[in-house]
This record gives sequence, C-alpha cells and structure tokens, in this order.
Amino acid sequence: MTGFGKHTFQWRGKRYVAEIKTLNSRQLDLTLRIPAEFRPLEPNIRKLTADYLLRGKVDITIHSDSQEAQLPINEEVLMLYLEYFKKLSHQFGFQTDLLQAAIRMPDVFAQTPVEHSEEDIFSFEKDFTIALEYVIKHRQAEGSAHTKEFEKEISAIRFLLAQIEPFEKERIDRIRERLKNSLIALGEETLVDQNRFEQELIYYLEKLDITEEKVRLTNHLDYFIETMSNEEYAGRKLNFIAQEIGREINTLGSKANHAGIQKIVVQMKDELEKIKEQILNIL
Repeated sequence: MTGFGKHTFQWRGKRYVAEIKTLNSRQLDLTLRIPAEFRPLEPNIRKLTADYLLRGKVDITIHSDSQEAQLPINEEVLMLYLEYFKKLSHQFGFQTDLLQAAIRMPDVFAQTPVEHSEEDIFSFEKDFTIALEYVIKHRQAEGSAHTKEFEKEISAIRFLLAQIEPFEKERIDRIRERLKNSLIALGEETLVDQNRFEQELIYYLEKLDITEEKVRLTNHLDYFIETMSNEEYAGRKLNFIAQEIGREINTLGSKANHAGIQKIVVQMKDELEKIKEQILNIL
C-alpha cells in the first residue's frame, strides 16, 4: 500500500528533513539515502522501519535543510585533482567542467568518524518515528478508501445475485417448453410417456440447478467482508477469496442457460474485476 511521511527535525545543531515513501510489496524492500553522519544509525533506521511498516517497497531519504555544506572540503585533495584534470585537458584537448569532475572524486570531502551519544540516538529515533507514524496515517487513510470501495463492489454483487431469482422459474418453464417443442418437431410427442418425460426433465434441471453456487457465492461474499474487517494484513487472503468468488460466478454462467442470467453474470464479473484491481494495491 502506498504511503508518505515527512518530518523536519533538529539534530546536533542542524535541521534535517526525513522523507519516507512506500509502495506495495509483499516483503520489506528498503532503500536508504542518508548523509554520512547518519550511517552509524542505519541499523536503527532499518529496525524501526521494519517494526512500524512491516512490509512494502520503502524509500527513505534524509537530507540537511541547513544552508552550510554537509561535509568540509579537503582543499588540498581538491586542488590536486584540479591540477591533474587541467593537465589531462591540455594534453588530450577535451573540454569539461573541471570543478564538477573534481568534486566527484574520492576523499574530496573530509569525512571524519562520527560517534553518537545515547542522547543523540534517542533524539533521532524519536524524530524518525514521527515520520513513520505519518506514513502509517497515510496508509490508514488509503486503506479506509479501499474498504469503502470493496464494500460497494461486494454489495453490488449481492444485489445482482438477488436479481437472478425471478429468472429461475422462467428458465425452468422455457427448458420444459423447448424440450416439448423438440419432441413435436421429431413427431414423437404422442409416443413419450408423460411421467418418464417429467423424470428426465427433473434430472436435466438438477444438472442445471444453481442453488449450491448461489449459497457458496453468498458465503464467499460474507467471508470477504469478515476478513477485510477483522484482519489487519489481509491482502493475500482477500485475493484467494476473490478467486473463489470468480469460480462460483463462472459456474453460474456456465449453468445459466438463460440470457437474463447471463447478463447478470457479466455484470458480476465486471464488479469482481474492480475488486481484483483494488486488491493489487494491498497485496
């Protein structure tokens, strides 16, 4: 599920901004872009992120909001690179921005070992947690929107399922009439035992009976709502239930033998596709 959190905080005399973006993923896939002074805190960042977000493709960026440079420049090393690049430029005749090339070279920025006190670590974790909580709030808002959409689409399938019932008696009468007309066309109506005809008709209609499919479909719809309401991370399970809903709808269509029911089945499939698309955002 997508999410976003941003928090500006003061730490060791400088102002920083922590930004966290998340996309849907079945596991925790973490990408960090942090200044050198936060590298010793990387294990803390990873643990807090795993504890709060559990899973998702998570992109974390921390950068300074202060005007001063983050790291002091090692002027001696920089001048050596500049002289060297200047020499190469004259020798081979190429044109480039020497300064831009030089500052990308190793050891230009003087990096000194950073040690953090327990107070520093506590302060950072407190502020970073605030950014994580913003992400969770964003996810919860999106989850509420998905919940409303799921409820709407499940209700639509329930409504469509109820619309099948008026067609069922009509369907039986049509099948009976069609079989009789077939016998008449063959000139064998007077030779057919009426009781036997009724028995064969019942057997044929039992094969086309959709009562069990309707019951199972209703149960799956109930289970979908129950799972969505009671389980915090239900995306994968909802996906399985949606597959079962699809199987029952397909069986209804194959047994329908009625244009009106077939039309309803198509509408059900349309609503189910909407559900499947939404589930992709929460797997």
